[in-house]
Amino acid sequence: MRNEEQPSSLKEKTARGLFWGGISNGVQQLLNLLFGIFLARLLTPADYGMVGMLSIFSLIASTLQESGFTAALANKKDACHRDYNAVFWFSTLTGLTLYVVLFLCAPLIAGFYHTPELTPLARYSFLGFLISSTGVAHNAVIFRHLRVKENAVVMLVSLAVSGTVGVAMAWAGMAYWGIATQSLVYVACVTALRWHYSGWRPTFRPDFRPLRGMLAFSSRLLVTSIFQHINYNLLSVVLGRFYAAREVGFFNQSNKWNYMGFSVIQGMVQGVAQPVLRQVDDDRARQLRVFRKMLRFVSFVSFPCLLGLSLVAPELITIAITDKWARSAGLLQMLCVGSAFIPLQNLYSNLAVSRGRSDVYMWNVTAQGVVQVAVALVCCRYGMEAMVACYVGVTVLWTLVWHGVAGRGIGLRLSDALRDTVPFLLAAAGTMWATDFAVSRLTDNVYLSFLAKVLLAAAVYAGVMAACRVQTFRESLAYFRKKQTQKGA
Repeated sequence: MRNEEQPSSLKEKTARGLFWGGISNGVQQLLNLLFGIFLARLLTPADYGMVGMLSIFSLIASTLQESGFTAALANKKDACHRDYNAVFWFSTLTGLTLYVVLFLCAPLIAGFYHTPELTPLARYSFLGFLISSTGVAHNAVIFRHLRVKENAVVMLVSLAVSGTVGVAMAWAGMAYWGIATQSLVYVACVTALRWHYSGWRPTFRPDFRPLRGMLAFSSRLLVTSIFQHINYNLLSVVLGRFYAAREVGFFNQSNKWNYMGFSVIQGMVQGVAQPVLRQVDDDRARQLRVFRKMLRFVSFVSFPCLLGLSLVAPELITIAITDKWARSAGLLQMLCVGSAFIPLQNLYSNLAVSRGRSDVYMWNVTAQGVVQVAVALVCCRYGMEAMVACYVGVTVLWTLVWHGVAGRGIGLRLSDALRDTVPFLLAAAGTMWATDFAVSRLTDNVYLSFLAKVLLAAAVYAGVMAACRVQTFRESLAYFRKKQTQKGA
């Protein structure tokens, strides 16, 4: 495996990871936006609904073949070739077994949704996790060594290639088969490029003994990841069971745009939080300082970005994918409110994992999933909007639970956590309310309204941060100025 030059300090390493994570995820979502606009204009809500019904099965299967070993290898202080090789063969064989099982179960899945056309589509779509299973160990190498820059290249190239294929197939009239093929091409590109950039190769001597030392840790992450996928895709399953494919399509479209929003911030944090917090695990006071600083940064970015997306949702949907998706705008506005808190929860979960408390992570995500399942089933009779609103309410309130089960482990008081987050929430919410109030009285033109909201909200929020002399804001500006200076030199 190649040795990568490491930054001179933990602070620089964290900043570098956040910078490249932000660039990567920002450009990724820009590409997703571009290709999503073309696809949404070419396809129908029913097309998106067909693929959306299958997403939870693919995600859970992918989680089973990964089995939490990426994080387990990152947490292991002396990971070697035998460890990676054991994970490679385990994930590959598990992926093959799961594909055979789901191939045979495809008619049952189609019967559950009362949609016979899902049988061939499922068998085709499920090839994705079989392909991705061969790249789990290589991803662990990249993740453990904080190769955020290389990972950015992997994702961007894969998105560009797969998006082009998906649009071409949709243009040719292949409907939901185009979306399914886009996903398969994306997975294949990601896997191939991870093989290239990791520099690691498996050997044909499978030895599963190294897995024993990781199973206690990784098995909890496995259960946790399954429930996370259930949480994120729960509404698609419930809607697919009780509503038509068209209704599922409206929700999936709004959820896709919502995911593009919060994954930019979450991706920045996910790539660095666990490895960085793990490095300071033996110094509780230092870990507390590092965590609080990351908490402030995530709040500083997440609240204005996601609440801002909620602000411009009606104009964005109309401009990008036309009025035929107008119903998705209201759903998107609600989802963005809940998603503003997800990067904070993700940071808490990384804290728990970095301290070796995968059991805390597992039980909390499981409990959240159970509550959200119950809420969705109770609310589904009242319509899609009511179900989404209740789901969002549970998401927001569960941030307090995350603090209780993870934050207290490093001595973080609730009052301090609120002091680190609430000012950014109030500043962002106040900015969006004032912007909406002002712009709605200036113009009814959808294009002018969108542009005015974006510019005014950004200016007001930055002005508030500067006027209040917020340290996180000043440090972020200083880092970007440093980057510009280095480029100029």
